[in-house]
Amino acid sequence: QVQLVESGGGLVQAGGSLRLSCAASGRTFSMYAMGWFRRAPGKERVVVAAISWSGGTTYYASSVKGRFTISRDNAKNTVDLEMNSLKPEDTAVYYCAAKSKPPTITSLYDYWGQGTQVTVSS
Repeated sequence: QVQLVESGGGLVQAGGSLRLSCAASGRTFSMYAMGWFRRAPGKERVVVAAISWSGGTTYYASSVKGRFTISRDNAKNTVDLEMNSLKPEDTAVYYCAAKSKPPTITSLYDYWGQGTQVTVSS
């Protein structure tokens, strides 16, 4: 089992920045990749960014490419999401997730955090 705890959400004005952090504990040696997902009101949960745990392969949704940066610290078992130039449409609950099986890093995640609210005001 892997436990995930997110932090760093909040309220920010459009154009502002936030940094989300996810701390993993438990069987972290089994992780293949970690990702950030979000669920906006009335919409399905979608992948925002993902990173492989060992190879540094990353993925970004087109809607956030160039504005968001995902990074990992293997020694601390953390994955962060730096979010810049935030837009009202980025408002959502953001979830950290981890998976143990290759090859994809954008789907089939096994473990989920509780979520953290990000609200961007216009």
